[in-house]
Amino acid sequence: MKKSLFTILGIMILGLHGLAQDFDRAKLDQYFDALEANNRFMGSVAVSRDGNIIYSRTLGFSDFENQKKADEHSKYRIGSISKTFTAVLVLKAVEEKMLDLDQTIGRYFPAIKNAGLITIEQLLRHRSGIHSFTDDPAYLTWNTQPKTAREMIEIIAKGGSDFEPGSKSEYSNSNYVLLTFILEEAFKKPYAVLLEEYITKPLGLAETALGSKINPSGNECKSYRFQDTWKVEPETDISIPLGAGGIVSTAADLTRFSDALFGGRLLGSQSLDMMKTIIGQFGMGLFQIPFYDRTGYGHTGGIDGFSSVFAFFGDGNISYALTSNGTNFNNNNISIAVLSVLYNRPYDIPVFSAYHVSPEELDSYLGVYVSARIPIKITITRENNTLIGQGTGQPSFPLEPSGKDVFKFDQAGVVMEFNPANGTMILKQGGGQFEFKRE
Repeated sequence: MKKSLFTILGIMILGLHGLAQDFDRAKLDQYFDALEANNRFMGSVAVSRDGNIIYSRTLGFSDFENQKKADEHSKYRIGSISKTFTAVLVLKAVEEKMLDLDQTIGRYFPAIKNAGLITIEQLLRHRSGIHSFTDDPAYLTWNTQPKTAREMIEIIAKGGSDFEPGSKSEYSNSNYVLLTFILEEAFKKPYAVLLEEYITKPLGLAETALGSKINPSGNECKSYRFQDTWKVEPETDISIPLGAGGIVSTAADLTRFSDALFGGRLLGSQSLDMMKTIIGQFGMGLFQIPFYDRTGYGHTGGIDGFSSVFAFFGDGNISYALTSNGTNFNNNNISIAVLSVLYNRPYDIPVFSAYHVSPEELDSYLGVYVSARIPIKITITRENNTLIGQGTGQPSFPLEPSGKDVFKFDQAGVVMEFNPANGTMILKQGGGQFEFKRE
């Protein structure tokens, strides 16, 4: 849901390995033990094979301030994985002749630019051109405040259009917020009711629903970021993301949803094929998730301090899900580790070592850095003994020291190498590197 400063790398490399017959639970437990012991990850993972869960693990706290441990029934906000549920509901409406993929959205949203040209299918495939409201620098100044449907439509309309409808693909949360309103108009029912009637109740997903204000006493997780300790993140009001990012669930429920979707128990084969058909970068509520020589289908999610992913791999009939309410690690590496166990590939248990930097040294890195190659500024500040980075109009992120003048943000695979003497910083990610100069 939330737009990140850095692109999180995909799960891919080439190779060929068969499906592991024996699941090495002990080594994977050691992997998660290492993460938990070093405050690297709070959350839950689950894996199903042929519709049966064969591994699950939950780490950390649902409510850190009150030291309430999370368990397999703790509910997490799943962010943009909500879009997969919304796409299913739209295609349900199409199958029931209540909506048509080719119909335009003009009668629903006449104030939106190009509404007479934009189709429901283009919303589903992120090909509408409608600007994503989460890209606006001001978004994080109002995202915790409730909004009415009228207010959200006005915000989206004000954002205008980034390109001509159908000319390319570009991810926009606005698309799926509008689809939420279209569904409610078509069915004359609230989105939360549609979700229950068509998906969660038939599948028995007792821990999946449209969220509301987080209720820790109901085993709902708060979200956190790690900055010397786990610190609670602000809470986006669910009236804003809705079907674009407002659902809460568990890792186990997500595997059940995945098994049902790709097993043909939610949609007809034609509808499922349309969801899986990639145009540009996206299907309908799905995109491809590569792992070595294999390709799965699924979605990722991120909202506040929550992050998530689910994926289905037809080779082995595998569903995998991760839900997190706090990470100080690259969650992509967790996914690689779990899938490596399933597909008989080697992986390493991470080893963490602390590197300490004095407050005086931290102060030598502070400032605003600019690059000739990237059109954003990165501001480096200090909060107590933690270095903080923030791109223009983006959420801030903690930087962890890993060596002299070297800091990292594992969650996005970012490394920053500073040279205080000449006021420069090298940003490295995904094999690329970019030089920044302090203003």
